Amino acid sequence: MDDILALDNQICFSLYAANRAITSRYRPLLAELDLTYPQYLVMLVLWERARAGQVTRVSDLGARLRLDSGTLTPLLKRLALRGLILRERSVDDERVVTISLTGQGVDLRAHAAQVPQKLLCGLDVAPERLLALRDELNAVLRAIEAQEAVPSA
Repeated sequence: MDDILALDNQICFSLYAANRAITSRYRPLLAELDLTYPQYLVMLVLWERARAGQVTRVSDLGARLRLDSGTLTPLLKRLALRGLILRERSVDDERVVTISLTGQGVDLRAHAAQVPQKLLCGLDVAPERLLALRDELNAVLRAIEAQEAVPSA
């Protein structure tokens, strides 16, 4: 029987190592856009919501990215300093901060559109396998989050 505590038997390690490897492949591609990986994720959500005509609140962004405000706020400040986004407090409720793309932030999307294809270039894995993996990981994530939402007895 395999050792249950062997590193190579740990799902968490496989996820961790794959995440690090993929993120390192993103690094040079995102450097061309002058974005870090977390900033790229923020911009992906903002582009997605802007195309759908949706207003983005910081709380919505945090929920979508599964980030707390302590992590998200510095990212948003840096993106605002770069001139990619605007952060505005709601006049109705100053606790609510909305995020919108500037013209420069909108324009960056066209350059970023090349990132996914460049990421996969030279990777000897069929796109169908990657899509299946993504779907499976999303299913596992939903199961974990559903279990965490259930109050413990």
